[in-house]
Formats: sequence, structure tokens, C-alpha cells
Amino acid sequence: MDLTQLKMFCAVAETGSLARAAEQLHRVPSNLTTRLRQLEQETGIDLFIREKQRLRLSPMGHNFLCYAQRILALSEEALAMTHNGEPGGIFALGSMESTAAVHLPSLLSTYHQRYPEVTLSLVTGTSGEIIEQVRKGTLAAALAEGPVVADELNSCKTFSERMVLISNLHHAPIQRPEDAAGDTLFAFRPGCSYRLRLENWFRQAGISPGPFMEIQSYHAMLACVASGAGLAILPESVLERIAAPGQVQKHALPADISETTTYLVWRRDAFTPNVKALKYLIIEQSPDDEIQP
Repeated sequence: MDLTQLKMFCAVAETGSLARAAEQLHRVPSNLTTRLRQLEQETGIDLFIREKQRLRLSPMGHNFLCYAQRILALSEEALAMTHNGEPGGIFALGSMESTAAVHLPSLLSTYHQRYPEVTLSLVTGTSGEIIEQVRKGTLAAALAEGPVVADELNSCKTFSERMVLISNLHHAPIQRPEDAAGDTLFAFRPGCSYRLRLENWFRQAGISPGPFMEIQSYHAMLACVASGAGLAILPESVLERIAAPGQVQKHALPADISETTTYLVWRRDAFTPNVKALKYLIIEQSPDDEIQP
């Protein structure tokens, strides 16, 4: 199945005539007949009810027409985007949960207002997961913890974060890994860069961390910590957004563990107008002079 076959199918469906469709497409009727037969063989269904001098869509043909029209519309949209160099079409963007919660609402609202022709699809996951999807090409770009070093990827700084360790209000002060030894640690699944930071904090001190329990959201993580079930590491900006005053106690971490930067990551060979527009919008809205075009 190819776009030419779909264009022929749609033309015949709309005109109800091989001759009129052939004239519209500047082809001979026999060519359309052959290509439509091939399409029916490939799909395994009769797309038309054939009468003497007229073709009518079969019930399955009506269903197939909806999909064919959508495919052709998307292909034209994709070509228009690449030809005019303007943002448009589908933009699959990956993000860490924390970035999606704190930084993306206003950013994506502005992006949508400025580029209404873009249909944005947001996928959240750990840094490792979304970077891998950018490498594979299933995501056009991602906001992940960096720096990101890979031959096929480019990146730029976007947001700076400060990580804090949180406990319930009755936990003794935590200044060293020894003070948290044995505590259950709530975190996202393996591949989460923040979880790796917490593991490194214990490893550097030669202390074995307590058991990790995987949590799927920061709100659930906060509730577990507040109840006294364990500890968690998260960006201070997220904590300020979701925690009520006096709900949990936060503990400072050393700079090499607490200071982190989020990067916008994309493939070197796929710096599309959509990605470029997002990069420059981040630069425009950021007060951080380290973010450069």
C-alpha cells in the first residue's frame, strides 16, 4: 500500500467513476483498475461494489475511506511542514515527571498559542527511558537530566533544579548517609536519574542504602513519606508545588548530589522546526544566561 494507491482509491470513491478519477489524476483508467485491484488484494477486502458503469463503496470501503483520507491529510501536513520550515504536524516530546509538573504547563501553553499548527504529544518517563526514545527516533525531543553525551544527540541546558531529601516530621536530622541507613527509599523505577543520585550519595560514603520501593507519582511518594514509611529525593520546586506547609521535613544534600540541570535533547540529524521553536522559546523565557542559542 502506498500514497499513490490511496489517492487513486479516494478519487474513485469521490467521483464514483474510474474514467472521471483517471482524468482528474491524469492517468489512464486501466492503470487505476490495476492499482485498485492490488490494493484490494493487499487489504483482503472488496473496497467497491462494481456495477455496470459505476463503482460504489462497499461497507468496508466506507470505513477504509476514512483512514485513507486521514493518512493523505497527514502526509500533506508533513510535507508542508518540511517545505516551509515552519512548526507544524505532530511533535512527540518526552519529559521527566518533575519537569512536566513544574516547568511545562506555562511553556507548552505559550507554545500552543504561538504554533497552533503543531499537535503536541507529551510522554513522561525516566531520563534513561526518554533519551533512549530520542535515540530511536520515537520522540522528536526530550527534557531529561544531563549533560547528555552521545554522538548522535545534541542538547542544551534548560532548567536548573535543587534536590532535597524528605522525611516525616519526626525523623531525626539527616546530615550524612549514616543518618538514613536502613530507611525505606521511595523512588521511580531504575533509570531515574534522581534515584541514581541518591544511590551515589550512599555509595560515596560506603553505606548500603535501605530497600527501594518504586512509586509512580510524586503525590504518592509524598504521602508515603509523610506517613513515616520512608524517605524520598525530589526537586525542591516539585516539593513546593505539591506539599502543604509542615507536611514533611526536608534535609539538605551536598552540592554534587543536589544540584542538577535539565537539558533539551534531540537527534543531530533531526533538528526540526518543532524542536527549534521549543528550544528558542525556552531560551526566551529563561532568566538563566547559561542557556545559549
